[in-house]
Amino acid sequence: METSYTPVQYVYREIIAEEIEKKTKGKIFYFKADETVESTEGCATELREITGKGLFILLDSGESIRIDRIITLFGKPGAAYDEYDDYANQCLSCKGGYED
Repeated sequence: METSYTPVQYVYREIIAEEIEKKTKGKIFYFKADETVESTEGCATELREITGKGLFILLDSGESIRIDRIITLFGKPGAAYDEYDDYANQCLSCKGGYED
């Protein structure tokens, strides 16, 4: 189930724009629609708004990632970094993966 787009702080848009301008190539970690963590590699080529869906970063591989779901972009914290920190710190029993 995909969550609705959450506007991100302008600082994250600036970081993305700088990386596009520098033609940085590297790894991006992000949350997929099912809330699992995924990673991909590539060069950010464009920041594009898709009506009704949100703001996306486009990669040279053809992939697109919604910017509010980015955990890290080329090693720099993204808009979903704090959410990932909370996700990583949940106890395993709370997730149903470990019982005493």
